[in-house]
Amino acid sequence: MPIYLVPALPLASCILISLCCLQGRRQRLAPLLLIAALAGSLLVSLLLLVGLAGGELSPGPRHLFPWLAVQASDPPLVLQFGFLLDGLSALMMVLVSAVALLVQVYSIGYMRGDDGYGRYFAFMALFSFSMLGLVTASNLLQTYVFWELVGLCSYLLIGFWYRKPEAANAAKKAFVVTRFGDVGFLLGVLALSYSAGTLDLGGLQRIIAGGELRPFFFGASAFTTVVALLIFSGAVGKSAQFPLHVWLPDAMEGPTPVSALIHAATMVAAGVYLVARTYFIFEASPYTLGVVALVGVVTAFLAASIALSQHDVKRILAYSTISQLGYMMLALGAGGYVAGMFHLTTHAFFKALLFLCAGSVIHAVHSNDIRDMGGLARRMPVTALTCAVGALALAGIPPLSGFFSKDEVLSCVVTSSSLVMLVGETGRRVVLGAALAVVFMTACYMGRMWLVVFAGRRGESADHAHESPLVMTGPLALLALLAAGAGVLNLPALHHPLGQLLGEGEPAAAVPWVATSSVAIGLAGLALAAAIYGLRLLDLGRIKSGWPLALYRGSQQNWYLDAFYTVVVARAVLVGADIIAWVDRHVVNGMVDGVGWLAGRAGTGLRRAHTGQLQVYAYVLVSAAVLVVLVLWVSRSGYVLVPFLR
Repeated sequence: MPIYLVPALPLASCILISLCCLQGRRQRLAPLLLIAALAGSLLVSLLLLVGLAGGELSPGPRHLFPWLAVQASDPPLVLQFGFLLDGLSALMMVLVSAVALLVQVYSIGYMRGDDGYGRYFAFMALFSFSMLGLVTASNLLQTYVFWELVGLCSYLLIGFWYRKPEAANAAKKAFVVTRFGDVGFLLGVLALSYSAGTLDLGGLQRIIAGGELRPFFFGASAFTTVVALLIFSGAVGKSAQFPLHVWLPDAMEGPTPVSALIHAATMVAAGVYLVARTYFIFEASPYTLGVVALVGVVTAFLAASIALSQHDVKRILAYSTISQLGYMMLALGAGGYVAGMFHLTTHAFFKALLFLCAGSVIHAVHSNDIRDMGGLARRMPVTALTCAVGALALAGIPPLSGFFSKDEVLSCVVTSSSLVMLVGETGRRVVLGAALAVVFMTACYMGRMWLVVFAGRRGESADHAHESPLVMTGPLALLALLAAGAGVLNLPALHHPLGQLLGEGEPAAAVPWVATSSVAIGLAGLALAAAIYGLRLLDLGRIKSGWPLALYRGSQQNWYLDAFYTVVVARAVLVGADIIAWVDRHVVNGMVDGVGWLAGRAGTGLRRAHTGQLQVYAYVLVSAAVLVVLVLWVSRSGYVLVPFLR
């Protein structure tokens, strides 16, 4: 089965929708075209996955045609446009196409009646093509092309309701912030192309493993570290890691299905995928792995602490997404390649489920504020039940999928050598403590969200709420089943099928006390949420009084990071822009104007020599000839009157 069909089918649907289904009644055909294309992509992806797992297909690149040749480089750089089939790409193809398919079915009900109905599905088709192209690219330059296409789709979909100033500003913010990371990614790609002579992923892995990399600055080890950090900067931007995480909460201005697909399940996971895809570079630089782990744990802790105090249901889930992406980076940096991808897979299911549940509630009450909701469990039983499954999976409660993947992440931290190498044994313990604190905060804010929305006192907006139609609740039920059962993908009893697929075999042995501790801490977080928001045994006002009030306000304000970017970074950029503008006007333009002034003055002087009188021209010509003869005679006579003619 040709692998190129996986991204090609959504691309074909995008073209057809753009040509035929953007206006009038034909807009109703748009979701059908996209759903058919994604169903085809999912079928092909499953066949490829089964063939690969069964040994019927061999892993490796499938090149389509020569793409780029740079003969001037040494050695010549030759790139083939093609697609890479291996365990990682097969897993991501199935994950992206499956979640995208369910989200598009859900979107039929959620987006019904919107003026941009056809345009929405055209953008979604373009995103599906871009994301599937990204996870199957066979070389880093092709990866970068699809990486930027994914960024473009994010910009278009965040600003889908572009008439709203908040949506337009959020789209611009996401585009600008992620560009900072993308510049680093591009520099890393260019550095590798120069030093390795290839950007083919298989070729790069052989060159780095064989020590054949030819660095053009520093030594081989330092050069590899710099390249790994540059590539990681791209992942920091796309996967909303600290300090470039500030764009993702504002990205919730787009339609909720967009948040579910792009900003929870797939696109933001592209940074995690990039680190996993280039893991051979990070393994060659253990200190960089430690940096990845530290950035991940800081992001996870920071975002979880912010989610505790948010009132917008989508912002709660947005900060939760940032926190869980930090968990994935922590796993990868701690040496848990399989654990990171396992958590990415389970998270895609339960976070897409939670966002779609939030969309179902917003669709019913026409408000994002959880204080306007309450008591919705009776009116929306399917949404309430499926949301409970997603919340418990996210909190890591067994036997749901989040328990198994989070347990593997924590076990990797316990046995991590890269963390010990960077921060020592004491630092590793601090990281583990922070990761366990994230478990507590995650359970607490998810318990708070569910209790306030579905079991709290009924708000005014909830008076006329009703359950969403089947086209929306059907995908919720399927995602709930996946969120509950996806833990079997890497069970030890089944010989770690995910690890076998990814070519890593069995991961590090699980640490029993870690699993017990994480479950106990998660239950404690749920119990605290129940005591405050369910049973009301604790007075929230008293808890927030005194110095905790300052912490609460800091959490509500994103620990003032947005204010820091606005006041400090933005002003610094503007000051820098003013300096550059002054240099451009007075130095660069001054030099150009000076050259023009000199040319004008020279022209004015030479113009006076053009008298139009023949006798003057003859006089000048004869005088010049006499002067040349005189100079030559003097030089040959030995008089050093003209040293440079001697």
